[in-house]
Amino acid sequence: MKIVDLIKRDMVVPALKATDKRGILEELAVYMADHHPKIDRATLARVLVEREGLASTAIGEGVAIPHGKLGTVSEIVACLGRVTAGVDFDSMDGAPTHLFFVLVAPESSTGAHLKALARISRVFKDPEFRKRLLLASDADSMYQVVTDEDAKY
Repeated sequence: MKIVDLIKRDMVVPALKATDKRGILEELAVYMADHHPKIDRATLARVLVEREGLASTAIGEGVAIPHGKLGTVSEIVACLGRVTAGVDFDSMDGAPTHLFFVLVAPESSTGAHLKALARISRVFKDPEFRKRLLLASDADSMYQVVTDEDAKY
């Protein structure tokens, strides 16, 4: 599975404005709903906030992978967001979180959803990849970093 199979170019947000966890989740939900006709922003925000309430999706090293399931989508929908200054996202390592890769899967999805989570967490463990994403000048550049990384596999 490649990340570019999950994310489209218009689903990259290089400058999220929120400064706290709930705000980030809500901002990403609004963005995803504005770019995908089958996603309701309030429902997605609720799903992401509820999932985050179980345990933080911040995996450390400045990365979080908020995720949830919706009955209205028929395939995995993804969005990549960035906060250059970082946000407290209750990360395992206590460090600020800068990169947010949101996954929204169909309610019936299990295997594909778990494979996607595993793939994303594996790729985002690479410090050079994270650095290139943080230094990218805009959404197109961030998407190109993802494309270049996928080409290695």
